[in-house]
Amino acid sequence: MKKGMTGSKYLLHLDQKEKVNVVRSLRVIRWRFRRIYAGVRFGEKTLEGSPVIFGNSFPKSGTHLLAQILSAFPKIGVAVDRGMGPVLTFERSTGRQRSSREVLADLNRLQPGDLAFGHVTAEPEIVEGWRHDQIIHFFMIRDPRDVVVSHAFYIGDKAIQNVHHTYYKSLPDLDSRLRTSILGRPDWEGDFPDIGKRFSAYLGWLDCPWVTILRFEDYVKDRDKAITQLVEFSEERGYHRIVGCQQAIEILTRAIDPSHSFTFRSGKVGDWQKHFTEEHKRMFKDVAGDLLIHLGYERDFTW
Repeated sequence: MKKGMTGSKYLLHLDQKEKVNVVRSLRVIRWRFRRIYAGVRFGEKTLEGSPVIFGNSFPKSGTHLLAQILSAFPKIGVAVDRGMGPVLTFERSTGRQRSSREVLADLNRLQPGDLAFGHVTAEPEIVEGWRHDQIIHFFMIRDPRDVVVSHAFYIGDKAIQNVHHTYYKSLPDLDSRLRTSILGRPDWEGDFPDIGKRFSAYLGWLDCPWVTILRFEDYVKDRDKAITQLVEFSEERGYHRIVGCQQAIEILTRAIDPSHSFTFRSGKVGDWQKHFTEEHKRMFKDVAGDLLIHLGYERDFTW
């Protein structure tokens, strides 16, 4: 940095790649200081004996709601918010699918007591490569029909860095966006299949006994009960709570603030019923009707 140049002016002189590296370096420094503080506050042995807490989900399934809850865990017990952004199995700007080795490298950087979140598929190499007793792994699911609606709005209206944003913006209406979110982009040079195939890459987590399945709908319909169960399971897996149970629930509940989530739109349950036409229903049943039954959102195809 040149003499007399402020931090903001310095950043303006960097290209995008250099800016990303600077921001990442600052985040690493912040994370290290947080670990030092947690070690002093709780004791190094307690911190080192604490589990990693990871919130996982299929995109647009309530990830930010879960991330906000988990971000408050350092206020109620032994945890360190890593604050390094989500762990992803794809690159947002290009759509490139990252290798299992790349994803595992990110996951293995998490240290005892760290908490993080992301969208990580259940590739066999990842499932087996990141399985040990010191992990609390939450996987949140949501009605895939509501996921499709949320995705169609988000990619077209907000996700300017997403590889599909320009295409969604070019579509004439919500009907076209919903069709794309349901059926994918089979003619695109990258990999963006229909919703059934996109979700299938995550299904393996449902069969892992060490992964706790959460339903987004529970956090809308009966939030206190859902958060209570979340805390209880965390403690069963080794999380050290330092405040009373009721106080913990109140703190975690207050952490949920939709206004602080860039991706938030409505967070409603059953919103798909307002937007799906009969044609959308037919298309969805063709590519993901079985998925709804498998996840427990429908019993058959008569919806």
